Amino acid sequence: MSFAAPHTLMVQGTTSDAGKSILVTAICRILARHKIKVAPFKSQNMALNSAVTAEGGEIGRAQAVQAQACYLEPSITMNPVLLKPNSERGSQVIVNGKAIGNMQATEYHQYKPALLELVVNTHNKLAGSVDVVIAEGAGSPAEINLREHDLANMGLAEAIDCPVIIVADIDRGGVFAHLYGTYALLSDTEKKRVKGFVINCFRGDPALLESGLEWLEQKTTVPVLAVIPFIPNLHIEAEDSLSSSQRDQQASGEENKVKIAVLMYPRASNQTDFDVLRAHPQVDCQFVTEVADFKGADLIILPGSKSVRDDLAGLKTQGWEKVLQRHLRFGGKLLGICGGFQMLGETVDDPIGVESSAGLSEGLGFLSMQTTLAKEKVLRNVSGVCLSTHAKVSGYEIHAGESTGDDLSLPLFSIKAVDDNEAEFMDGAKNADDSVRGTYIHGVFDQPDMLAAMLFWAGLSEVKPFDYNEYTEQNIEKLADAVEEVLPLNMLKKLLSMGE
Repeated sequence: MSFAAPHTLMVQGTTSDAGKSILVTAICRILARHKIKVAPFKSQNMALNSAVTAEGGEIGRAQAVQAQACYLEPSITMNPVLLKPNSERGSQVIVNGKAIGNMQATEYHQYKPALLELVVNTHNKLAGSVDVVIAEGAGSPAEINLREHDLANMGLAEAIDCPVIIVADIDRGGVFAHLYGTYALLSDTEKKRVKGFVINCFRGDPALLESGLEWLEQKTTVPVLAVIPFIPNLHIEAEDSLSSSQRDQQASGEENKVKIAVLMYPRASNQTDFDVLRAHPQVDCQFVTEVADFKGADLIILPGSKSVRDDLAGLKTQGWEKVLQRHLRFGGKLLGICGGFQMLGETVDDPIGVESSAGLSEGLGFLSMQTTLAKEKVLRNVSGVCLSTHAKVSGYEIHAGESTGDDLSLPLFSIKAVDDNEAEFMDGAKNADDSVRGTYIHGVFDQPDMLAAMLFWAGLSEVKPFDYNEYTEQNIEKLADAVEEVLPLNMLKKLLSMGE
């Protein structure tokens, strides 16, 4: 099964959130802007943030961002296996962009050997279409309990025969222990693959690290290739829930802001929908988990959910139902997206146990609407217009189920599937006084005019222009500039066996 991959480089990490996704994004943009055709690859991703590809498949959101860094459209070849947790021990398993069912952790572990050949073949197909592949590991290669049947870290590197660099986040503390311990737990053949270490998020004078770097190289014979400085106010969409560096990040500068609260339930998905709100200088957007932490807002948003009925039950148990009722009585606005949209209706029925156990749940009742979950997911990129403002809207749909009811006669958008000649169709719903809205569209805030219209509806009287796509590009460039300064092109080419 081995495949010589001289132009594939794999980035692994000492821990989750060590900076693997960010580093892959940076390397991809560095190579791409030097006219090298490059693509990202992650064999197995576990994330609730996902994206829809042009083929109509589902991949991890991080790989969609990395594709953007490569100036490419996202493809299912960039992330052949995606796991979307829907319980403490189980996940929905998505292979080649399509859900194949739910599996418990032990069941999936037994299934992994069958997936290794698939991910290797997918990598080979992708590698044949570009000059360079930058692959991303998952978690850490030193997780001893997961070494057997590994297809995410060294198991993949061995199967495709590629070099590896290992990144650690110094902000977490113990960076030398992380790097040395990870390396020490590798097998002899795996150690030979490690061509260098990268230290991420360093604040201060790099000279202070020199004695530690020398010690690490003496102990491992592996060089520290780069020390990447902490980059303040960097915005790159997180792989899953907000990373530690992004959680407290909020745009500043405007005194007159609209306050938005996004309710974070355990299986909240596609939290990247709200990155644009957190970046907007006129928006104070907070993620709220507990009722006691809610300090009022102009707009409350219910995000998507991987387990709608369970998260809905959790909201009710915590007392959010009464908070939402009071919020609306006092003139606030309420928006549901995807699973959050389904919660706003009268019932959510899962007759065959698509997301968890089969059953019928009473919804929050803010919209006259009923939802029945179905086995087949709706996966499509969409574009269209807002019916009330004619603002352009675009995004993607990832949901199981169909909603019906009286309030759907008051839709929000007229849309059509991208690259599809089918007729336009309606999306979303609102109540009679337009205080409650719901939509299946992820990314509904990303277009400037639609963002402005939504913020005006939420209560912001004078909305300043904000182009999120341009903002995202600026941040990818900012990241690439900082990384290329310490990890230059010639070093990357050497790691990739591409010469000078």
